[in-house]
Amino acid sequence: MEAARCVTFGQYLRPHFYLLLLIFLRNGPHTVEGVWPLPQTFTSSIERSPLSPEAFYFEYGSQSAAQQGCSVLDAAFTRYFPLIFPDYTGNGVLRFYADKPFRLVITVDRDDCESYPNEDSSERYNLSVSARQASLNAETVWGALRGLETFSQLVYQDDFGSYFVNKTEIVDFPRFQFRGILLDTSRHYLPVKTILQTLDAMAYSKFNVFHWHIVDDPSFPYQSRTYPDLSSKGAFHPMTHIYTQSDVRRVISHARLWGIRVLPEFDSPGHTASWGKGQSDLLTPCYRGSSLSGTFGPVNPVLPSTYQFMARLFKEVSSVFPDSHIHLGGDEVNFSCWSSNPDIRAFMKKMGFGVDFTKIEAFYMENIVNITSALNKTAIVWQDVFDYHELRSSLSVVEVWKGGCYLCEVRRVAKAGLRVILASPWYLDQPGPTHNWARFYTVWPLAFKGTEEQKKLVIGGEVCMWGEYVDATNLTPRLWPRASAAAERLWSDEKQTSSADKAFPRFQDLRCKLVRRGIRAEPLYVGHCKHEYQGV
Repeated sequence: MEAARCVTFGQYLRPHFYLLLLIFLRNGPHTVEGVWPLPQTFTSSIERSPLSPEAFYFEYGSQSAAQQGCSVLDAAFTRYFPLIFPDYTGNGVLRFYADKPFRLVITVDRDDCESYPNEDSSERYNLSVSARQASLNAETVWGALRGLETFSQLVYQDDFGSYFVNKTEIVDFPRFQFRGILLDTSRHYLPVKTILQTLDAMAYSKFNVFHWHIVDDPSFPYQSRTYPDLSSKGAFHPMTHIYTQSDVRRVISHARLWGIRVLPEFDSPGHTASWGKGQSDLLTPCYRGSSLSGTFGPVNPVLPSTYQFMARLFKEVSSVFPDSHIHLGGDEVNFSCWSSNPDIRAFMKKMGFGVDFTKIEAFYMENIVNITSALNKTAIVWQDVFDYHELRSSLSVVEVWKGGCYLCEVRRVAKAGLRVILASPWYLDQPGPTHNWARFYTVWPLAFKGTEEQKKLVIGGEVCMWGEYVDATNLTPRLWPRASAAAERLWSDEKQTSSADKAFPRFQDLRCKLVRRGIRAEPLYVGHCKHEYQGV
């Protein structure tokens, strides 16, 4: 390959002069449609540099805190080379300008190569592309990953397959720190391979939190070391439809290399029917009149054994999932079983709760929050817990999910001094025409009356993909590209991205990029991609 690169530019040019002239006349100056999500500041010129995969190099800057051997960036360079040069097969074929190397020099301020991304991780980066060199500077490796994604989207091909990148200056950072996607693996089991591909696609749109709604009423696929019966009796199948400890580690490791946090959710006291199959005396026995009905309701909040079980389970979960946050659920608790149970009613009377079952739910959640706080985990809860909770000072982060005036709820939570994640407008589990992406794009998370301090408490938002009608066969086209509409809303400056019409050409370009990268993203409208999906 080295010998092939010794051919001089002059030797190559003479027999190909007319071909080169034709290329220029046909293509002229070119710029890409743009980057998704749109960077905070982005200036690009028609001046361009050719790129050759055989003369393209990733380099660590001499002043970079991270150097060769950095697990996150070394892996990223390996991943991004075929994303930047998708047609390249490594066969050593000489390309035009192959003797002019192009270097992408990466410099980071901190060596956090072996850590995990967290809620305070900076994702800020600066990217400068000039003739034969690009400089990517970031505070952290996580910011460098976002910059690498941006650079990969700046590279384009002409009609003859040659690669180019235009002179560009970018200063970029996310508007919101929390940009999540929820996957539900209880209502339908999602194979690990499907989860990993979703993580890849998330990184292409700069999402940074995978909210793993891992268990629910239908099944308990998480294989616990402490309580193995939970999955052996509660999963759809004890061998084929579970996530082993190895599977979970694989997901967390894959996510880390993309700069994505893994936020586990173990929702209780409701949504726990599958838990009771492997843990006796956990759920509340329901009564019909004065007799047991043979059915069970939410977790029993009056037994000391309930909290002993939860303390042991969450101790394990806290050791398995490294993120500082854990989602405790707390939504949609049906009070009818509790109200039928004489032991629950007697306990409520003793505690002075009367017949207000929201008080006993608050009592239960308070205990669970205390358990996870003792494990140094910050709890996230669904908005129901906030609505029912009088002792709101013990809460930290509330996720708003209900319809109606969701901004009213955001305002109420922020006014109480708690952090907010907005999910209500981004439920994508229902099928819909892809052209309704604009509905998910034109969401204004801070459009409520409040102080600047209250608005700072809105830490981000989340796309939710519930699993009633979604499994591995239809997850990807239902999620993409619509989720990317929310991604731009959560990353980019609101004033620069207020028009869906103006965003549409870039969105179409992104959809085609996703397709070329093997993501089965739905078409937005009539048309075609230059490189159609190859997997069908």
